[in-house]
Amino acid sequence: MRGRRQRFPWRRALVLAAVACAVQVPSEAQTALESAASSPPELKVSVAAVPAKTLGKAAERWAAGITEAGRGALVAKLHPGATLAGRDPARELLALAEGRADLAVGSALQWSTQLAALAVFALPWLAPENRDIVALADDAALRAALGKRLDAMGVVLVALAPLGYREIATTSRPIRAPDDLAGLRLRIAAVPLLQEVLAGLGAVPQAMPYAQAQAAFASGALDGQVGLPAALAASRASAFGPKHLGDWGAFADVMVFAVRKNLWEGWSASRRESVVRAAESAMRDADALGREARAVEELARKGVAVLRVTPAGHAAFRAAARGVAARWREAIGTDIVELAERAVVSGAARSDARGVPRQ
Repeated sequence: MRGRRQRFPWRRALVLAAVACAVQVPSEAQTALESAASSPPELKVSVAAVPAKTLGKAAERWAAGITEAGRGALVAKLHPGATLAGRDPARELLALAEGRADLAVGSALQWSTQLAALAVFALPWLAPENRDIVALADDAALRAALGKRLDAMGVVLVALAPLGYREIATTSRPIRAPDDLAGLRLRIAAVPLLQEVLAGLGAVPQAMPYAQAQAAFASGALDGQVGLPAALAASRASAFGPKHLGDWGAFADVMVFAVRKNLWEGWSASRRESVVRAAESAMRDADALGREARAVEELARKGVAVLRVTPAGHAAFRAAARGVAARWREAIGTDIVELAERAVVSGAARSDARGVPRQ
């Protein structure tokens, strides 16, 4: 026996090493668990746009503000490109309701594909002036009514802010009157309201990705597109050769700041207040309407002729789209639409009393 022990001294070393490993692995695992437990919870903030664009910038600033206000208690991480919603901006609201996202900043028009009430801002020519869209975003009664609809989906409405207008850029002719749209092949976002209004006015709206649109413009298969001027300028829309930009006030849009309801209900009053304040700060920093105005100026410098439709022109377009607007009035909810109409009238009266310009 003594000879065997001398012959195989490595066995004892092997056993001791195995025991040491067995003790060390649980210790390291425990350390990792403790580290994870001590890390602040990470909130997932969804947005469809990149930070270079208005929505993306607003979401980025909101996330930064929440993290700063949390002082180490929580961290908000931005997820641009609608990655939490399968890269589909129209499904962001559902991703928020289902818990794949904790917070989100989205376009009311895009989200209206899942909650029709959010299309109220984009009812054709309801709010054609900047003061109108500001009045809508600021109206407490409208915000409360929309908040109830979102709450039923498991989403809390934190704030609304003007985003801008879906203007029309064309390669062939300027858009001055409803008849000018006849036969125009237009690239649009995949939103039913846009589709129905433009088709009702005689255009041929088509939703398609950027690369496909570029090829269609190059081949002459498209005559223009409808979108935010800042997005048109940022995506180098001038590459497809637009000659005209119609500043027509057809489809207003707002930014929606929202939080998953279960998360919101677990927060203290002070935490909720800090999240709201961060959203308000993000809205100011994003300066959406200012960005859109500067984008129009940039397109004009590049040789695009800008045509601003007059109030009389707005009335003519509104009358031509009346049938589609009536159908959407029902889909949105007459109560919501009536609140929006009153908000626009009241906002215009206040602006006129103060001598505030329309644009």
